[in-house]
Amino acid sequence: MDEGIGAWPARRAERSPDAVALVDGPTGARTSYAELDARIGARAARLAALGVGHGDRVALLGENSPGYLEWLFAAARLGAITVPVNMRLSAAEVAYVVADSGATVLVRSTTFAPLADAARAELDAAPVLVELGQAPDGPGRREPEPSTGRGGEPCVIMYTSGTTGRPKGAVLTHDNMLWNAVNMLSAGPGIASTDVTIAAAPLFHIGALGLSALPILYAGGTVVVVPSFDPAGFLDLMATHGVTTQFLVPAMWAALTRVPDLGERSFPALRFAISGGAPCPVTVIERFLALGWTFTEGFGMTELSPSALFLDAADVVSHAGSVGRPFLHVDARLVDEAGEDVGVGEVGELVLRGPTVFAGYWNRPEETAEAFRDSGQHADRWFHSGDLGTRDEQGFVTLVDRKKDMIITGGENVYPVEVEQVLYRHPGIADVAVVGVGDPQWGESVVAVVVPADPEAPPAADDVIAFAREHIAHFKAPRSVEIVAELPRNATGKLLKRVLRERFAGSGAAVSR
Repeated sequence: MDEGIGAWPARRAERSPDAVALVDGPTGARTSYAELDARIGARAARLAALGVGHGDRVALLGENSPGYLEWLFAAARLGAITVPVNMRLSAAEVAYVVADSGATVLVRSTTFAPLADAARAELDAAPVLVELGQAPDGPGRREPEPSTGRGGEPCVIMYTSGTTGRPKGAVLTHDNMLWNAVNMLSAGPGIASTDVTIAAAPLFHIGALGLSALPILYAGGTVVVVPSFDPAGFLDLMATHGVTTQFLVPAMWAALTRVPDLGERSFPALRFAISGGAPCPVTVIERFLALGWTFTEGFGMTELSPSALFLDAADVVSHAGSVGRPFLHVDARLVDEAGEDVGVGEVGELVLRGPTVFAGYWNRPEETAEAFRDSGQHADRWFHSGDLGTRDEQGFVTLVDRKKDMIITGGENVYPVEVEQVLYRHPGIADVAVVGVGDPQWGESVVAVVVPADPEAPPAADDVIAFAREHIAHFKAPRSVEIVAELPRNATGKLLKRVLRERFAGSGAAVSR
């Protein structure tokens, strides 16, 4: 039956009506699957009364809340398309996403009412405003009779983070979401109806939505929703609600390691943790492993809904630094510029295929065609990720960097992630990013941008460079070091290396090899 994700809560309400679907983190209010189904139905009726129908776009702007997920499912129940909006964007950027997607309704929380108003003021055709937290009322609207082909229809337009320019809307279908959930249910220890997780990363990001909330709700488990992330408070919630599986981005996991009493806390219900969204510093992984946690790492992207590669807990130590092997329903290859497979240990671009691969970029046929360009002898819809990696004889993939972030210095390729992982081990470094800037002698020069562990006593540049040279080839080591209070990151924790390249272009005297 090809009903789309709008039917998931209704199906669960039939099978386990009293099971807890959602918990509001701040208040502790619990919503059963029967109640969730009714609330979604009422919200769907509200959207329908505003003229929202099949294929229309509904934008969501607000912090994480149970209501956020209710509106998403409500739109899906009507065959409409949800557009989650990054709440940290400027008014002009919000207006761009709303206009680009063609959203006719903007569901926004009270907290972000000023941002929504400012964005609407910049639009020629402003969308209808709806209060996200408004209690649903009136009769509900159940999923209509299953319509053939619903699975292949758009469900969400998820805008990419825009680290290199204006974001693109990745169109994710109902089937994308379904197969992503199946991938998560079958990965590692798996997910079941007894599982509990916290949706702490922002739900406008595919990581929190696709690796946390939707798979758990598909399985019939419980999602605790919190509007913001407070490390110590988050650990309290994990213990209080008996969290069994948890996804966070690396910056959030790193923040937890800095909670003073982390080692004294106990989480007997926790089965496994997942890090994704960016490479996780090896020192963070080692910290949780030392505490006896089952810590896993995965690699995904918006265009994969997001499941792509997964490093099982059994392989975290033996294949440290790898992002694992493909999820059950994902095919992955590493290819050269001609689209042909590279050999074991050789660097190639990661290309992927499977039912979680997105339908394309919203209203961008040329960029969609480029993403699915012919891949050698395998010209059958392989998505070109732009990520570079190697694989070993067992098929484990290690990502070396984004194609656009690779540094070429003196004719040698330098992959910033490799250098960053070395520098994370320096005792005086709390956070680090490595970028390439123009150099008249070498083409590009390697620059380490460092957040010191002790702001009052930052490490000396010569010491950082010497430390790197002890562990990696001299040409890979930074030629200059810049000290900053914090690194620029987007709302999902990804480094904005473009900002750093622009800021430090031509900075610092070259250090001779």
